[in-house]
Amino acid sequence: MVVSVSSIQPRFISTLIGDCRFIQPSHSLHRLFRYNPGNKHVSMQYSRRFSGLTDLLFNRRNVDELPNTKRKRLRPGEISPPRPVPEHIQRPPYVKSRKPPGIGSGFEVHGGKGIEKMRASGRLAAQVLQYAGTLVKPGTMTDEIDQAVHQMIIDNGAYPSPLGYGGFPKSVCTSVNECICHGIPDSRPLEDGDIVNIDVTVYLNGYHGDTSAMFFVGNVDEEAKNLVQVTKECLDKAISICAPGVEFNKIGKTIHDLADKHRYGVVEQFVGHGVGRSFHSDPVILHHRNNSRGQMVLNQTFTIEPMLTIGSIEGVMWDDNWTVVTEDASLSAQFEHTILITQDGAEILT
Repeated sequence: MVVSVSSIQPRFISTLIGDCRFIQPSHSLHRLFRYNPGNKHVSMQYSRRFSGLTDLLFNRRNVDELPNTKRKRLRPGEISPPRPVPEHIQRPPYVKSRKPPGIGSGFEVHGGKGIEKMRASGRLAAQVLQYAGTLVKPGTMTDEIDQAVHQMIIDNGAYPSPLGYGGFPKSVCTSVNECICHGIPDSRPLEDGDIVNIDVTVYLNGYHGDTSAMFFVGNVDEEAKNLVQVTKECLDKAISICAPGVEFNKIGKTIHDLADKHRYGVVEQFVGHGVGRSFHSDPVILHHRNNSRGQMVLNQTFTIEPMLTIGSIEGVMWDDNWTVVTEDASLSAQFEHTILITQDGAEILT
């Protein structure tokens, strides 16, 4: 699950939690928040700002028509009630509150036990994502994917991290076609030619593992395939440059340079993040060119999750206050891994 720049709040979490210690970063979330209000998942101000455009998109007679393609504009389906989690399963602290918990103000740097727990949560997240991908086919409802993901996570003694995060009603995010991120699983069946991002995060033994990938639904055209391929290459190349002492802003430059080469847009509103005992913490990982300061630290964990588009990089939020789609309904793609900074570079945990 991604965060957005506008959601970064000047709130601070405890500087010492269990086997994980926080190191103050060289940049300040408060400064970043003030410098670029941006847009997160996305803010309510952003939602109100585009409410007129949302009405235009969903109330016009030609709402389903898109130029130069047989694909129809994505529309919301019915959302089923949140699924229950057995009482014995450990829950993240934010579950009891519908308010977004904000982002921690320090890096998560783990000791030996913490690293092993991060590996376990990352491994489970990857297994769940792989299983979810096998369910992707024409006619499958994204709500059915949510049901399967939810069941597999709780069967493994873990909690589905998105469920209850800031009021999010489901256990996984499913973002179809022009949905940039945070799509809520619903009754809409996947259609031949769709592309879908499935974003899985699990909370296992007090640690979050976060990952996402794109999947093809039936016969997908070359334009969509190329977008997905380049987005995956952006993630892989960004991970390859990570190591202790590397500046975080090299991630954004690496991604943006490759996207420019293929003439794709890089979404700037949403960012990667530190992850571990906290779902979202420092560092803030910008996927576009930037001058942010700070260096990677040994045994640190964070996500990289670039989002590329064929057209506009601007987003419109639906009335559910979560789903964000490209304003021109152009296709969007995203991949994500949780990584651990090691002596030799970076270990992919998911």
